[in-house]
Amino acid sequence: MCGIVGAVADKNVVPFLLQGLKQLEYRGYDSSGIAVIGSGGEFARTRKVGKVGELEQALGRSEIAGTTGIAHTRWATHGRVTEKNAHPHICWDKVAVVCNGIVENYEELRQEQKEFGFDFTSETDTEVIVHQIYRYLEQGKELVDAVRATTQRLDGAYALGVVSVDYPDRLIAARNGPPLLVGASDGQVFIASDTSALVSATNQFYVLENGDVADVSREGIRILGADGQRVERPLRRTSLAADGVTLGDYRHYMQKEIFEQPNAVTETLESRISSERVLEETFGPEAQDIFDSTDGVQIVACGTSYHAGLVAKYWYEHVGIPCNVEIASEYRYRRHAARPHSLLVTLSQSGETADTLAALEYARELGFEHTLTICNTPESSLVRASELAFMMHAGPEIGVASTKAFTTQLVALLLLGLVLWRRRKNYDPRFEAKVIRQLRSLPGKIEQTLKLDKQIQAVAELFADKQHALFLGRGAQYPIALEGALKLKEISYIHAEAYPAGELKHGPLALVDSAMPVVAVAPNNQLLEKLKSNIQEVRARGGRMVVFADVNSGFREDSETSVIDVAPVDDSISPILYTIPLQLLAYHVAIIKGTDVDKPRNLAKSVTVE
Repeated sequence: MCGIVGAVADKNVVPFLLQGLKQLEYRGYDSSGIAVIGSGGEFARTRKVGKVGELEQALGRSEIAGTTGIAHTRWATHGRVTEKNAHPHICWDKVAVVCNGIVENYEELRQEQKEFGFDFTSETDTEVIVHQIYRYLEQGKELVDAVRATTQRLDGAYALGVVSVDYPDRLIAARNGPPLLVGASDGQVFIASDTSALVSATNQFYVLENGDVADVSREGIRILGADGQRVERPLRRTSLAADGVTLGDYRHYMQKEIFEQPNAVTETLESRISSERVLEETFGPEAQDIFDSTDGVQIVACGTSYHAGLVAKYWYEHVGIPCNVEIASEYRYRRHAARPHSLLVTLSQSGETADTLAALEYARELGFEHTLTICNTPESSLVRASELAFMMHAGPEIGVASTKAFTTQLVALLLLGLVLWRRRKNYDPRFEAKVIRQLRSLPGKIEQTLKLDKQIQAVAELFADKQHALFLGRGAQYPIALEGALKLKEISYIHAEAYPAGELKHGPLALVDSAMPVVAVAPNNQLLEKLKSNIQEVRARGGRMVVFADVNSGFREDSETSVIDVAPVDDSISPILYTIPLQLLAYHVAIIKGTDVDKPRNLAKSVTVE
């Protein structure tokens, strides 16, 4: 959530800053702003509530320009969604700051600064940062030293971009938690919260570590570590292309990303499997020794990634691998009976989820010996903090509601389960070969399922006037029902819940009537007949059913039941495939409801604070 962009160049940086903000919109925000140092040595600032498009229109009217500047998309934490609370914040026309994160001791600093005569124009915690920097500058400190001294007064997690009219060709960046990158190209330097905001200018960048402060100018980049001494950080390159984060012919990023899933799965499998086996070396050079010592799995994740972990639990325990799955935000706030020889697996699309990073650190304190992350962002904090990393190769995912990251997480988790299973006495290489064949067929099966788009669009009309929905699944399809309900509530704002179908009679059946559609996931497996009985319970109470069913499952349409036939699929990969029609359903319902599909209200793509 929130996003930072900054630049120092020999030309007007406003177009770059604005483009960077557009690329960061997916992170979630409610206001945005830009501040540049103009040709006369003064700040020019524009801030707007709402979408970046509103800011762009305002900039077109004001025609501000400058060669040094910072910009920000804000997701409100401290203070309401108002223009005064939007970043950048400026102190007495001398210093401007943008910040991602939370200053936990801001009230103490605010009171102290009031006593020194500082005026506050916002309700934010960030304003104490710009005042503190100004105070140190007035005491005679140089800009980078003033920023370093300020960070030593801050409690919490933050990433900062700082400019001052007294240093018109410099930009200071500081990190303690949320990600921050520094890139350079042809005498121009840039900072940004992630690579998507940089790729239009450069594919090379440095990743700041916690405690780093970077002094950025056209003459070069100087990075100081937490101890104030100069440090060298590795220069990284990204394969992300500038056109990889554009819509193309699609109406929304979510729609594009749903239809990119065949390729995303293909890329995730590429060079990871042979004709009959998973190549476990792809998990890392030390993977074999680590897997040899693993006697169970502990998965921690949030949101959609948590649902992927729940599917993995069904897969792993089916072949005798002990597996626990916990929500990362809860994991570190209770006592655990930790099993040191369990592999700690973290799941995250962005690799910057604050709760998951904190859970990883806590798990190490508990004694977990080995860690693996399954992630989509190679340059992320989670990848750097983990012993092993498996990259999903899903490509950029811009829509807040995760789609292709979820399916590729499931693919990665299934591959991991197969290599861990090899260490157990009940391992059957013939079954592994069968699963590999099914995975090879998966991109084609997804292509076939995507052809249901028009049919699902028609069924979505049933939800046009609905406020509630119930999703049902059994076995490994129960987490898929959870994911389907999450997608619907995220982007259409319909209240949706998911239950194991067998739990209907234990409470949810009381809610069923003609005003609440019930969605069921019905592959042709050993639980099908049980699920059919559960569906009859709904029908008997006047419930309106939407069933995504194996074409051979025997479901028939009638006035109370809509059936979407899904191609036959092996049970080993059916949870992955049945995700696709639920994503399409949520997407088309959101279109009907007229919501902002890619940027649903109150949500952020990358949750970098607690």
